[in-house]
Amino acid sequence: MAAANEHTVLQFATPSSTTSILTARIHPLVIFNVCDCFVRRPDSAERVIGTLLGSILPDGTVDIRNSYAVPHNESSDQVAVDIDYHHNMLASHLKVNPKEIIVGWYSTGLGVNGGSALIHDFYAREVTNPIHLTVDTGFTNGEGAIKAFVSSNLSLGDRQLAAQFQEVPVDLRMVEAERVGYDVLKATAVDKLPNDMEGMELTMERLLGLVNDVYKYVDSVVEGQTPPDNNIGRFIAEAVASLPKLPPQVFDNLVNDSLQDQLLLLYLSSITRTQLSLAEKLNTAAQML
Repeated sequence: MAAANEHTVLQFATPSSTTSILTARIHPLVIFNVCDCFVRRPDSAERVIGTLLGSILPDGTVDIRNSYAVPHNESSDQVAVDIDYHHNMLASHLKVNPKEIIVGWYSTGLGVNGGSALIHDFYAREVTNPIHLTVDTGFTNGEGAIKAFVSSNLSLGDRQLAAQFQEVPVDLRMVEAERVGYDVLKATAVDKLPNDMEGMELTMERLLGLVNDVYKYVDSVVEGQTPPDNNIGRFIAEAVASLPKLPPQVFDNLVNDSLQDQLLLLYLSSITRTQLSLAEKLNTAAQML
């Protein structure tokens, strides 16, 4: 007969390392890889999954720097992951960069679903407390929602019932060139992709706007309208000191030379494509004869 003070307790079994994860820092290359894999997915696949590679920083931040897709089949009641492919790809990546480790996995879509818990359980056997990254490749409402989750177990006594996903902050940092590509990727309808000159023009306009903002801030501080900040002052001084001191004529010559080199590369690539097209047609004609 059970004692009167014994109770069955519903509890969360959270891994000790979960509390140490502060932020998931994502490099833009990962987002571009996920979108590319989604575009190349099989016709029957509704979403794609893959492995996230990176490192864990001393402050608990998960630095996600690379990824690769993993083939899988998913239905309403079961999920099959190509484990051999996953291990072969991991071995190849470790040969190139042995410092990168598995930090989690990604999936496309707005959030987690029934199969996410099964896939997360597989990656939990590969690494302790993996990150689950979701990328909205449909760009709902014009925004590609990017979220990161960690999992904790919901148990009843000694019996595990389910896994609960808890969202963690996401830090997505981009330089200006990467942000231009990401903004084009987010657009639901694009007339054409910007060429090199148009991309350079947009970048220079953005740079000019930032320089004007710095001018306004410095003038405001000098006139006493804005309180000075030593950290911002040192940052501006370092940025100015990093610029090479070149006469205007030398700078113009460098830009013109770089432009001519780019035009030459475009011309050579056009000739190469034409030559390959002619060779393919000649080969086809020779086979027909």
